[in-house]
Amino acid sequence: MKQTICVLLVLMLLLCGCGGPGETKEPQTEADHPEAVFFPVTDALVGDTMPFFADGKMNIFFLADQRDGKLGYHPWGLLRTENYWSYEDAGIVLPYGETAEDQDIALGTGCVIKDQAGTYHAFYTGHNDFREPKETVMHATSSDMLSWTKHPEESFTAEEGYSVNDFRDPYVLWAEQDQCWWMLVTARTPETGVILRYSSADLSKWKFEGVFFTDDMGYATNMECPSLLQFGGKWYLAFSDQWPDRVVHYRVSDSMAGPFVKPAQDTVDSNGFYAGRLETDGERLYLVGWNGTKIGHDDLNDYDWGGSAVIHQLVQSEDGSLRPVANEKVVAGTNHRVSLSPKRMTETVTAKDGAYATKGELYEIVRFEALERSSRIEADISGFGGEGLFGFAFAPDTENVGMLSYVFNPKEGRVEFHNTENLVEDDPQSSMPFDFSKQDKLHATIFIGDGVACLYLNGELALTARMYHTQGTDWQLFSANAAVTWENVEVYD
Repeated sequence: MKQTICVLLVLMLLLCGCGGPGETKEPQTEADHPEAVFFPVTDALVGDTMPFFADGKMNIFFLADQRDGKLGYHPWGLLRTENYWSYEDAGIVLPYGETAEDQDIALGTGCVIKDQAGTYHAFYTGHNDFREPKETVMHATSSDMLSWTKHPEESFTAEEGYSVNDFRDPYVLWAEQDQCWWMLVTARTPETGVILRYSSADLSKWKFEGVFFTDDMGYATNMECPSLLQFGGKWYLAFSDQWPDRVVHYRVSDSMAGPFVKPAQDTVDSNGFYAGRLETDGERLYLVGWNGTKIGHDDLNDYDWGGSAVIHQLVQSEDGSLRPVANEKVVAGTNHRVSLSPKRMTETVTAKDGAYATKGELYEIVRFEALERSSRIEADISGFGGEGLFGFAFAPDTENVGMLSYVFNPKEGRVEFHNTENLVEDDPQSSMPFDFSKQDKLHATIFIGDGVACLYLNGELALTARMYHTQGTDWQLFSANAAVTWENVEVYD
């Protein structure tokens, strides 16, 4: 502890010498610019997402976290986008029930599909804390995805032997080999979490087909928000563990029915991204989820439920595993290059031809002006070894130490997010494993917008974080006892 305090005091002295070289509404559409990388929904926050690609658009249904204190909660909202940086907010499209007696006085997660006749079907969770069972799978239909007719007579609850209060998140898809519809439902036995399967010929009456997948992580957790689809000759099952990590996992199979194999790295992001559902536009694969707000909207606090939609683009490796990459359409949309020059550098930093090299002495920085709008940061990093820390920092304090940091930690084999200036003693709020020993150079892309940040590294991992103070405050490259070289540092908006 004394050693850490001494190091921080020295860092402060060193840095002091730094010098410069509601209801359904009319659709609202964002202007044609990348302000909406993480779209701020009007009058609500984004909870569990239910992506459905149709007619050239990604339709993102979501649980609208209105936080208005009313008895009913989580109606379905709808966002639509063609490019993932300009969105149409269609407002609330599927309301919750009207009275405390209604099974769907609160709505839960579900899905939307289109049948062969062109009718849209929403399957959703009806949740009521005052009833037993608390959760029921329910059905609604629509001709336009905006106005829905509910069919409460078709509702059904868990089979005997399964919890009637953990029965939710229906996901429906067409099973070509069976010539019928499948439905996956999050459920649990007295011992563990399971995903159940049902079948139907008409989307009205459902037959129980048994357990489709059982928790294979040893946590006995509920596997929330399952999704199942085929891409690149493989079948992918995704779900989120309700505890202890609250991250999105996926499994791989050659068959729709399984068995599903756990890949060596079965997550693509950490606890800043939850309830991710798989969807494809026929060419690209996406994982759509949300990044939570912070309790009290304070950067220093833990995550709350609901926040902003986050969409990862996934690419398939030769072995069938999936990797997150910066969404190519968002990259294309953030194409205005911002003039960039350091406003402050530690005296030990060497700057030449747009490259910055740190010496590896304590805490060194290259600081830039504040980002005032949604932005994309790009950088190449090389020369790093197995010791020390380096990365990107935002909201520097009076001693020039970043309060919010993406940290590359080769010694521990992790990429981390810290919401504290003490990177030595405090644990990261989020992290992803990464083997730096196999890399000679790192390429980092960071999307920033509306209090959300998402880092993509080497086309291998994503790390999403809530950082309210990424805009309006200076940001900096930093190293702590690490000699590294930064090149091709660019900002686009």
